Amino acid sequence: MDSATYLAAQLAKGFSRSLHTKAVKLGFSPGQFPILLELWDEEGLTQAQLLERVDVEQATMANTLSRMQRDGLIERRPHPTDKRAQLIYLTDKARSMRDEAISVASEADDALFKGFRRFERELMLEYIRLAIDNARKL
Repeated sequence: MDSATYLAAQLAKGFSRSLHTKAVKLGFSPGQFPILLELWDEEGLTQAQLLERVDVEQATMANTLSRMQRDGLIERRPHPTDKRAQLIYLTDKARSMRDEAISVASEADDALFKGFRRFERELMLEYIRLAIDNARKL
């Protein structure tokens, strides 16, 4: 249990489990949540732009976007100047779930940080951000 890599994977699984039940009721999966967050912040991104922001494998992104389109969360529109690219927009369904989805994710965070004092939670988040930044430099 001294492996940071192992512990980080367990933490990610815990967050996903905590979010899953409530997210499914709203109509999305935990794996779609980072994409939704990016699109709630800025719509009309290309798949390549989402790849940069979410930092997942290209195949994973393609599959996730296909499922999101199938589930009525996104729509793809032709790029005005690049015939190979498509712009990704949220549907009204996805836009309308924003506040509740963020609230559900916050509840999932709260469940994982149960028993933490505020400064411990903030410190843990800072450490996680630092580790993620270091991992991106590898």
